[in-house]
Amino acid sequence: METDRDQSYRTQGIVTTLQTIGGKWKPLILFILMKAGTKRFGELRRMLPEVTQGMLTNQLREMEKDKLIIRQVFQTIPPKVEYSLSDHGRTLSSILTDMCGWGFHHIEFINENE
Repeated sequence: METDRDQSYRTQGIVTTLQTIGGKWKPLILFILMKAGTKRFGELRRMLPEVTQGMLTNQLREMEKDKLIIRQVFQTIPPKVEYSLSDHGRTLSSILTDMCGWGFHHIEFINENE
């Protein structure tokens, strides 16, 4: 008989994944960096017009702390900062691609069943 502890252990991977890349903006930011490559803050902001500057800053800091992205600062005037996927962040490529594909499938399913 499976215990609550066994069930909790088996779902821990999903919980960790959602804690790391969950939310509205992180998957989108990661997907943009995966598909479009290195981007500056302003470029990301233009690609995600609904995100506030503060929220984008917060999400980027969290992903940098989690080693999913690399923040590179260039000592120029004005300072230039670029964001790119780290090697660890690139391991999410298949997950993000699957999420995107599932989303399109879900849209079609919902439209067919209305």
